[in-house]
Amino acid sequence: MKVSHYFEFEDHVTGGIHESVVHQRKMLDREGIAYTTEPTLDADVFHCNLMGPRSVWYAKRASDRGIPVVAHTHVTAEDFGDSFRFTNALAKPLKPYLSRAYGLADALVCPSEYNRGVIEGYTDAPTTVISNGVDREKLAGFESLEAEYRERYDLDPPTVFLVGHVIKRKGLETFVDLARELPDIDFAWFGPLDLSLKGRETTRLIEESPDNCTFTGFVDDVRGAFAAGDVFLFPTHEENEGIALLEAMTAGTAVVVRDIETFSWLDDGEDCLKVDPDGDETAAFADAIRRLSDPALRERLGSNAAARSASFSLDAIAERYRALYESL
Repeated sequence: MKVSHYFEFEDHVTGGIHESVVHQRKMLDREGIAYTTEPTLDADVFHCNLMGPRSVWYAKRASDRGIPVVAHTHVTAEDFGDSFRFTNALAKPLKPYLSRAYGLADALVCPSEYNRGVIEGYTDAPTTVISNGVDREKLAGFESLEAEYRERYDLDPPTVFLVGHVIKRKGLETFVDLARELPDIDFAWFGPLDLSLKGRETTRLIEESPDNCTFTGFVDDVRGAFAAGDVFLFPTHEENEGIALLEAMTAGTAVVVRDIETFSWLDDGEDCLKVDPDGDETAAFADAIRRLSDPALRERLGSNAAARSASFSLDAIAERYRALYESL
């Protein structure tokens, strides 16, 4: 069996989609599945990760030749808005385009049950849920970087942090408001800034953030973020799954999330703290963070989160790709 495992715009797309593709290819390697990263019809399965125009062209030709098409549903109109400049304007026409594009697939791979529910409003193509997974090997030895990264960014424990592109959809306004509400606590957002790609409101929030709120920009070793951070704050408004969240859990970090459907699989008070988005959310998030000033609570939640994350390891997920391909 040979798979054409294609990622259109691979040299330009970063963040969670890129990490997911890296994870997939590691899992194919684990399973001994032969694949090429080039789009080709000389394959038993055509698997595309981003339904750009070239992917759509190949998907149509593959279908005509009887080659099964698999498409990942990383992108939805719901997830696209409040990301970068112009994405809000593009989100509305994106849905009908994706409905047609995803409809070309013989099987759609959704990273979560929540994402599958969203995709069912796009097309009736068969869906299967396979997590993006977490690469435990990538995080190995992160603890050794704690002193270096705390000193580099002048962070005192317990540090509240987030990892990923700095975009409004991920709860940027809440993150900054909380730093202003809790001036005695250090907040750090580890991830690319790309201000030239940001809208005016996002840029303003970053530039007017309080002194205890640090935006590090790109970091050369993401393990340093998990070493320097004590409470992973994820107030995202919309998420298909959240690889950084899975990484934080794997690192044994206490996490605080917005109580949205994406995170329905998490148990409040057991492996995380959830904050109801209704009402005064700043006060509610601040209360959760204050509760986590207790080291014993952080330790308990972090330990439970680490145990829960085991089922998302690449080793635990890899066989599902072989099963999917063979079924097609």
